[in-house]
Amino acid sequence: MTKILVCDDDREIVDAIEIYLQQEGYEILKAYDGEQALDVLSKNDVQLLIIDVMMPKLDGIRATLKIRKDSSIPIIILSAKSEDTDKILGLNMGADDYVTKPFNPLELVARVKSQLRRYTKLGNAAEKEGVIYQVGGLCINDDLKEVTVDGEPVKMTPIEYNILLLLMKNQGKVFSINQIYESIWNEDAIGADNTVAVHIRHIREKIEINPKDPRYLKVVWGVGYRIEKA
Repeated sequence: MTKILVCDDDREIVDAIEIYLQQEGYEILKAYDGEQALDVLSKNDVQLLIIDVMMPKLDGIRATLKIRKDSSIPIIILSAKSEDTDKILGLNMGADDYVTKPFNPLELVARVKSQLRRYTKLGNAAEKEGVIYQVGGLCINDDLKEVTVDGEPVKMTPIEYNILLLLMKNQGKVFSINQIYESIWNEDAIGADNTVAVHIRHIREKIEINPKDPRYLKVVWGVGYRIEKA
């Protein structure tokens, strides 16, 4: 059974989320601050984390940063703040998605399902030889879900992987921010600029020798992004 860890210092919110996710067949683990969340993750095979930003002992942003050192599980951040700066901060620390309180529980369930689909796909290696997309030293084996640069493995989150795969499959084609968002998140691109830009920056930091002068992932100013053709 898929295990989801829900972490929030408001126990009523944790219990409410548990009810909705249990109805979908998920096993729910609970934590009430960032330190507890790290402890639960160290002792259990968790497939997704929902974590609040403002919590005692260790907040959700710092907890996310620590988790990303060892794990690529999907992380959905919860926060009562709706400002773009908070959203960007969460994404910068490695979160995959962001939900603002108060939220519609059905929307949260939909986002959980979406993240788990990506994570499951990323983690399942096919038995056949891999379908490979390559540009110079940048290589994706889409059956093994592996990214390498000059032969060295690169660890990516599911969102980062899917964005890079989209661009690698369409080498030379320019994708607008809205096209990238709608292709990866499967929803209308409302306020997508910052979200996509943060993930693009993360990808560059992982695949480029000099992210400020990228060799592979190029920006076409005022239009979008592309992977240079081999």
